[in-house]
Amino acid sequence: MDEKRTEISELGEFALIDKLTDEVKLYKNETIKGIGDDASVIRQGDKVLLASSDMMIEGIHFDLSYYPLPHLGYKLVVANVSDIAAMNAIPTQILINIGVSNRFSVEAIESLYEGINAACKDYKIDFVGGDTSSSTSGLILSAAILGTTEEEMVAYRSGAGVNDILCVSGDLGGAYIGLQILEREKQVFLTDPEMQPKLTKYEYVVGRQLKPKARTDLIYEFKELGIVPTSMIDISDGLASEIFHIAKSSNVGIKIFEEHLPIDKETFETSAEFSMDPLTAALNGGEDYELLFTIKQTDFDKLKKHADIHFIGHIDKPGTGKILVTRNGAGVELQAQGWNHFSSKDHTSG
Repeated sequence: MDEKRTEISELGEFALIDKLTDEVKLYKNETIKGIGDDASVIRQGDKVLLASSDMMIEGIHFDLSYYPLPHLGYKLVVANVSDIAAMNAIPTQILINIGVSNRFSVEAIESLYEGINAACKDYKIDFVGGDTSSSTSGLILSAAILGTTEEEMVAYRSGAGVNDILCVSGDLGGAYIGLQILEREKQVFLTDPEMQPKLTKYEYVVGRQLKPKARTDLIYEFKELGIVPTSMIDISDGLASEIFHIAKSSNVGIKIFEEHLPIDKETFETSAEFSMDPLTAALNGGEDYELLFTIKQTDFDKLKKHADIHFIGHIDKPGTGKILVTRNGAGVELQAQGWNHFSSKDHTSG
């Protein structure tokens, strides 16, 4: 009798991870946190070491027809830096692995590394090694990053408590709208190679896609203000998806308010060009690399005047669900769509 075959696309990325790691055991006393957060946490003397990794594959995560190689190298570092920041820690070292086919020249790979080195300079990270291999399927990038902080400063996804305030940095949906612009210009180019891309009007949203920023600045600010977020995660897969992660890890309900979600004017206006609700981009777009975090109510006064932190909701009791309160006061159950990289219906994401 044939064994049942389950397609990976039926599970999706996060359910697959849960299934593969369900039987994982930890054997070392130094390992404080293994799988299940933005980074693992390992005790190291009077501090803790944080470790994370990320992979980017051509045709799945990026399209080189509109993604300059220096920007791609820069973004690889940013994606990893953001994972360390999401644990309320500072990145220190990074290792880069690449698989490259013979269609790339030495000069092309050098330009990729220009971006990697630029990001390492901006975030003050040591680029300490990695591996290079040939590839038969285009460009494959992977990085492993280390960070450090004091054990009591680490912010996990699992620490949110009832009545904590839910906060987000920056603005949402811009990176996804930038991707739509780049995809549209690609189609125009394929139709007429003589046409020049029209990107001037969309400088902000395209920049959010091509050269994102990791919010390490806030980690330094939290330390100065004496704040340790009760929970935190970075927004790589979309706000709704990250809310689900915090709700599941902390075993809580979450309520957010549409009127408090930060959406940039350019994101809002450009969404209309695609007949898209900007709320959809904000909730499910992903790749903004902003921080979603919770704070105790007693810390509110320390952040209430912060120009780049927005208070979008609060933590509810377990079993109350993940609710979006619309502008007309209706409560709607959130749906976490985000990116499913194993689905044939997915679009290439930058």
